[in-house]
Amino acid sequence: MKNLMKKLEELMEKGGIRKDIAFLVLSGVGLLVSILDILPLPFDGAWVAVILCGIPIILEAVIGLVTEFDIKADVLVSIALIASLCIGEDFAAGEVAFIMQLGALLEDLTVAKARAGIEKLVHLTPQTARVIKNGAEALIPAQEVKVGDRIRVLPGEGIPVDGIILTGQTSVNQAVMTGESLPVDKKEGDEVSSGTVNQFGSFEMRAVKVGEDSSIQRMIRLVQSADAGKAKIVRLADRWATWIVVAALSSALLTWIVTGQIIRAVTILVVFCPCALVLATPTAIMAAIGNAAKHGFLVREGDALERLASVKRVAFDKTGTLTCGTPQVTAVQIADRNYTEKMLYACAASAEQLSEHPLGQAVVRCFRQSFSSEILPSEDFHMLPGRGVSAKVQGKRILAGNEELLSEQKIYLSENVQNRTKEYLSQGSTIIYIALDGYLAGYLVLSDTIRTESGPMISRLSGLGVVPVLLTGDHKNAADTIAGKLHIQEVHAGCLPEDKLQILDSYQKKKEMVCMVGDGVNDAPALKRADVGIAMGFIGSDIAVDAADITLVDDEIRELPHLLALSRRMMTTIKCNLSFSMGLNFLAIILAITGILNPVVGALVHNAGSVFVIIHSALLLKWQNPIYRKQQL
Repeated sequence: MKNLMKKLEELMEKGGIRKDIAFLVLSGVGLLVSILDILPLPFDGAWVAVILCGIPIILEAVIGLVTEFDIKADVLVSIALIASLCIGEDFAAGEVAFIMQLGALLEDLTVAKARAGIEKLVHLTPQTARVIKNGAEALIPAQEVKVGDRIRVLPGEGIPVDGIILTGQTSVNQAVMTGESLPVDKKEGDEVSSGTVNQFGSFEMRAVKVGEDSSIQRMIRLVQSADAGKAKIVRLADRWATWIVVAALSSALLTWIVTGQIIRAVTILVVFCPCALVLATPTAIMAAIGNAAKHGFLVREGDALERLASVKRVAFDKTGTLTCGTPQVTAVQIADRNYTEKMLYACAASAEQLSEHPLGQAVVRCFRQSFSSEILPSEDFHMLPGRGVSAKVQGKRILAGNEELLSEQKIYLSENVQNRTKEYLSQGSTIIYIALDGYLAGYLVLSDTIRTESGPMISRLSGLGVVPVLLTGDHKNAADTIAGKLHIQEVHAGCLPEDKLQILDSYQKKKEMVCMVGDGVNDAPALKRADVGIAMGFIGSDIAVDAADITLVDDEIRELPHLLALSRRMMTTIKCNLSFSMGLNFLAIILAITGILNPVVGALVHNAGSVFVIIHSALLLKWQNPIYRKQQL
């Protein structure tokens, strides 16, 4: 029997939303023909709605009862449909079926979501590895690498397994694991993770964690399982369905026994149908989604706004979310008074113009933004992986890089320079030292800059009673500096993907609903585990977007307070809709018991209630938080 029900369920699902829309259109035409009697049909036009919209509802109710003994609103609707047909009230049956199917379609439209994130994560996993055995290099599938194997990784290649560098120096893009956009310099003895990308220098490594134990495979498992604990909001009409069914059947039976009129009993079943109750939530959600779209939010999970209304904390990733995600030159400091700041800046830009390193490219970009003068041509350029660059500009040998590069060239920092750079480093900045012909000329300070809208946005969130939290893979100094400027009290730095999950779990165990806002691959598990995940759509990774419930398409994060306020307004609208629909049902039941309403009039009363609910929900389309509007003015 269960196999038969399963096949029926699969058959009903074929065709999807387009089929449902077509059925509703045909059913609406059939109801118009029925009530206006404009075509000489051999049958009542309402039967079109009964067959196309009513039969799927009846089958759904039967499947739920047989397979799981699950009593939903569909059960009461099915009883009302069958009872109406038994006493010849075809129009009442058809109208109830039409309204219920309309509510179901609205819900389907709000929950439609494509999930391709896990497949994209799998594509990030390197498929091959260069294993060195007996002095010879062999290209083998990455899954065949064993612990202890010696592996060579060339520039631009993905790292196939977790391991430790044996020889060579390089810079590794670790964004997939930490979310930080800047590559990290690596040397002998440093650990590297699978799925990260070797950018510049070739190196050899020893495999430490392979196969299912590797970092990228752990990430895939996290994304697959992260939303297991996310509670789904059950449709209110379904939650109360058992009691509604019992009350409806009891009232109908007692009325039939007392009055002896079966038409009154059937009318009670018709007016008991939770038509407006079913429409109350999806219509408000659809209108709120339309409003959110105007403010740059693409809501991909139907009940995300319901969950968002109860959120007490919003956790932010740092890089690319609260900050711009790209390094900027924030200071130019001179160590040799023979040079001006502009001269030092120009020398650095000239040396870095052929560099592929993000820091070098940032220096060139910022110089061009600050000065209209041309960058001088360079020659004899050398990329020094893990250290910096070397080039000749107008006959001068220029070195631009880190402190290790200076040490190799026997260029030492004075105590004054060390003290000044420590202050910048403590704030999470990066230093590029500039040496000319063997002498330190000065240094450039690069930092990730805060978005101009981040501060006001955090302030408005706090005004809504929401606690902002900073979750970042960056080190503590950088995290504390950003948090201090934005007045964020709760900070968690150095977070790997599993760390972010644990922090979110700790909130959820305390029954605190939390929203996660992020943009990177490493944020994907947290975006799924959070009660609501919001991804930055413009600069965010595809995997983060696929994992999130809501996407901020244009990255205008200042709109986030509006979204939270909108979700709360939506819930207020839903509660008003529910109160009205239940009050209308109660009044209609009394009128049905007294015989004032018949099944057709009862169905029309339901129709009027449904229209009111739709109009009231539609007001959300243009709603704007009055406080936010005043701030804009």
